[in-house]
Amino acid sequence: MNTDDGGHHDAAVDALAVREYGRAGNRYTRGGRRVLADPRPDRDPFEPDEKGWVGQGVQQLLAAAVAYRVAGAEERATRRAAEGIAAARDFETVLTDPGQGACLAEFVADFRVAGGLGGADEAYDEAAERYAAAGAEVDSPQALATTPLFEAAAATIKQVARGQADGEIAIKWEDIHGDDPSRPGEFLAGRARFKRQRFAGLVERAVDDGHLAAPRGTTEYDNDNHRCPNCGSNHVNWAGTGILCLRCSRPTERV
Repeated sequence: MNTDDGGHHDAAVDALAVREYGRAGNRYTRGGRRVLADPRPDRDPFEPDEKGWVGQGVQQLLAAAVAYRVAGAEERATRRAAEGIAAARDFETVLTDPGQGACLAEFVADFRVAGGLGGADEAYDEAAERYAAAGAEVDSPQALATTPLFEAAAATIKQVARGQADGEIAIKWEDIHGDDPSRPGEFLAGRARFKRQRFAGLVERAVDDGHLAAPRGTTEYDNDNHRCPNCGSNHVNWAGTGILCLRCSRPTERV
């Protein structure tokens, strides 16, 4: 994380590792709210920001909504989704650089999926239309897509998907964006269209499986010093405050 969230993000990941999804949702919520209040020492969240650092706070609220769904806390997931939608809509008056409003609209659609709310397809369509409309003003869609706001908006779907892919990277850059950066609007609209097709199914499967993976951090295959007591893998993922199994996100043990 590049924002000061008071350690709540790492604590949320630690909770995921021991399958305490309600606690993970709580810590993601606390981290998200803290980042939205004070994203960085040099940033007022209510001032324009070409990087969109507040996106990392919005993303933690989104991860919280998914964690609550997996925990079976449906009402809390719904409330967190409503909170996230309100925050995203509010920041549209602040983050006004080309494409930022469309990214916040993408977040709104994500929250509708994560919270089990209606209207997600229409919200993704709106985001795609807004990306297309903003395309003429975007100089480099690749650079824009690597800003904190846009990376935050892609983080949760990647996290959910890796839990259903043996811990591997299940959604890549080329999957979520269009194939022609010379057409910025269409390149970025691919994000919303891809999520419209995939995110709801991924969330529903995570809920059915009762499992939300940790986000992927620094990884190593065939680590000689750590092994997962749950599945026996020695492929590791540095996430949260410990070393987790790359495959099942459980804490590893030193060997």
